[in-house]
Amino acid sequence: MDANNYYDAIIIGAGPAGLTAGIYLSRAHIKTLIINEGTIGGQMIFTHEIANYPGLESVSGYQLANTMKKQAKMFGCNIKSNVSIKDVNLNDELKKVVLSDGNIYNSKTIIIASGGRPRSLNAIGEALFKGKGISYCATCDGDFFTNKDIIVVGGGNSALEEAISLTKYVNKITILHQFNHFQAFQHAINEVKNHPKINFMMGSTINEFIGNEKLEKVRVTNLKTGESNYLKIDGVFIFIGYIPNTEFLKGKIDLNEFGEIIVGPGMNTNIKGVYAAGDSIVKLFRQITTAVGDGTIAALSASDYLHKQNAKQ
Repeated sequence: MDANNYYDAIIIGAGPAGLTAGIYLSRAHIKTLIINEGTIGGQMIFTHEIANYPGLESVSGYQLANTMKKQAKMFGCNIKSNVSIKDVNLNDELKKVVLSDGNIYNSKTIIIASGGRPRSLNAIGEALFKGKGISYCATCDGDFFTNKDIIVVGGGNSALEEAISLTKYVNKITILHQFNHFQAFQHAINEVKNHPKINFMMGSTINEFIGNEKLEKVRVTNLKTGESNYLKIDGVFIFIGYIPNTEFLKGKIDLNEFGEIIVGPGMNTNIKGVYAAGDSIVKLFRQITTAVGDGTIAALSASDYLHKQNAKQ
């Protein structure tokens, strides 16, 4: 085994959960590698301004991610980013991560912090205006649309509940849904229907997001008639589901019906030495702060596991 490719702990994912775990483990002098498929920072880099992170008055998602990365590296954590994972072997005592470039990394313990992604509309311009008028998180971005007119896309419980939470900030909300009925609990439907700030555009979808530096208008199509109209709007919040980045784990670890990793109180999975944290696990709330908490617990659990394993030798 190549000693250069051996680590005491490997973390898959460099969002807030993965970076936090990297900080804790490397600070404890545990040889740690973070493997990340995309840009370091995960979903938080799409947040233009974070105003609810304790201890920081205001910071961009990119700045916070960069600070976390610097901390992890300062304590000795190695980070390998913009790589693709080809395969993982989690069941042996020595775990294995195989990259598409041919490199194979081994470790005694693995923390999966692969995160997730909001389900997108895949409309023209959507990627361009993420964080510039398009949001997938009411808690993160609601106050930036104070006294503005917005659209909420979706018809499930999350969409309707988030729409209600946004009413404390915005001037007017249009709930836009592709069907002519909601897929939510009746109490949530009643609440949005009785709210004076909320109106509805049913049986419709957004085909295009348009603007210059930020979102300015959208093209909306009625799915029954095929007629399209342009609407001036200050912002769009999209709540049509969430996809955990766990496709590479199917058949290898216990997942629920939504593809989320099932964990215990110590972020432990069903496999010894394998832990999970952040947006890829079964959880109620997905925030940067909750991801940081998950990463902390997973790192401490992994550290304890390594200590016990070393004591046996």
